[in-house]
Amino acid sequence: MKRTLQILLPILVLGVLIAWRIDQKMVDKASQNRQRLARMGAPAIVSLAPVEVRDIAHSFQTTGSVEAPLNVKIAPKITGRIALLEVHDGDIVRKGQMLVRIDSMEVEGEVQQAMAAVAEAQYRLAQAQLTQNPTDVGVNTQINQQIAGVNSAKADYKQVKSSYTAQVASAQASVTDANSKVENAKAALGAAEADLANAQIKFDRTYSLYKQGFVAAQDVDDAKAALAVQKAGVGVANAQVKSAQAQLDSAQQQLSITKEKGVSDIEASNAKLSQAGESLKYARSNTAQKPAYRQSIAALKASVAAAQFALKSAKARRADTVMYSPLDGFVTDRSADPGSIASPTQPVLTVQFIKQVWVNLPVPEEVSARIKLGQTAAVVFDAYPGRTFTAKVIQMNPAADIQSRQFNVRLVIDNKDTLLKPGMFGHASIETERMKNQTVVPREAIETDSNGDYVMVVGADMKASRRPVVQGEQDDKYISIDGALKPGEQVVIMSQTTLKDGQNVSLGGSKGGQPGGTGSSKGQWGGGGR
Repeated sequence: MKRTLQILLPILVLGVLIAWRIDQKMVDKASQNRQRLARMGAPAIVSLAPVEVRDIAHSFQTTGSVEAPLNVKIAPKITGRIALLEVHDGDIVRKGQMLVRIDSMEVEGEVQQAMAAVAEAQYRLAQAQLTQNPTDVGVNTQINQQIAGVNSAKADYKQVKSSYTAQVASAQASVTDANSKVENAKAALGAAEADLANAQIKFDRTYSLYKQGFVAAQDVDDAKAALAVQKAGVGVANAQVKSAQAQLDSAQQQLSITKEKGVSDIEASNAKLSQAGESLKYARSNTAQKPAYRQSIAALKASVAAAQFALKSAKARRADTVMYSPLDGFVTDRSADPGSIASPTQPVLTVQFIKQVWVNLPVPEEVSARIKLGQTAAVVFDAYPGRTFTAKVIQMNPAADIQSRQFNVRLVIDNKDTLLKPGMFGHASIETERMKNQTVVPREAIETDSNGDYVMVVGADMKASRRPVVQGEQDDKYISIDGALKPGEQVVIMSQTTLKDGQNVSLGGSKGGQPGGTGSSKGQWGGGGR
């Protein structure tokens, strides 16, 4: 008996629990049925938005690259060793700031030589000017004296000897000057040959490294180009030596001619002593020397001017040993270091102005016709999510790219905080067309079924009515519709259930206020679209 109770008692308890669970489910199902019936009779909860009159704008989106408006590659005008270069990539530089200095020792020597040449030319001119007036007076005196007799001839004889001495001295000075130029040209040739030897060593070393695979072919080409430049420099220096030697030969020949002519003039003047009658005629013929002397003075002045120009040129070369920044900007490339040889063919630094930047956009032909100069555009960059930069169209290339058949449109963006860097990519949006005063509804208000497009309009009686519509122009938020709706009417943009024509609704949230009133929105109900 006891064992039987132990078996039946658990079965009885389990049966009671099962019966209670079944009863509980029946109660829950009845409650759910009552709630379902209540919801079927309750108004549908909707969100509304007003019919509006606004512009519909079409825009063109594309991706463009950022570049600097000013990109200056700074290279020296002369070849030389870099003595000073302290700026690096990313450094800020100001307009007029010294960036690079080339060793100026050789150029300084040219300046000193040019200064000496100016001083010598000015001395010769001063000496000639001091003797000009006495010479004119002497010629007139000789004419008067020759009328009286032999004494005038003696005075002329003395004058010729004096002139001979001065002319020989002048010709000798020309020889000395030409000889100095020969030495200078030979020195320049030696320097050019040294530069050529240095370029040959650099080329051989670079070519050896290239064959071993340590440098690129571009480095070999650069070294080869530098070698060719130095060979050309040696050729120029050789030509200058030959030119200076020719000048020296000419000056020596002129000195010989001057001496021979001076001796001849002295002998002629001496002959005047025995030709008293002819002495007067000869003395009067000396008046022709005045224009020649003036021409000599003019030639000496020209020599002074030429020497001064050579000095100015040498000083300009000395000034070319220092390079300054032509603009406010940033150093974006440094291709040399102190101690290396710089040449006019190889930029040392690149400086870019980025207080404003350009964005270049490829635009199809049909779009380019609708973009105007001065038009604004919006540009966003992946580096600055959520931020939009305002740009302006400043240039439009009238010719299409021959490969892509697209036109380049250039935008400008103020970049005072230098956030934008050359090489960045920007996503630009440019308005290409605007339709004024369109009657629009939000895009989510449009529904479509087998009968076509329609919207659900809610009146003051809070009943939904179906209105067929025809879609027109649209943008990313709104769609224009035909005259089936009037501005101010409320349309459903979100509902709890699928609405039927004439169904009662309850306002759960709106974008334009309650129907028939001017109250404020209660906030949008629910989440996404229907």
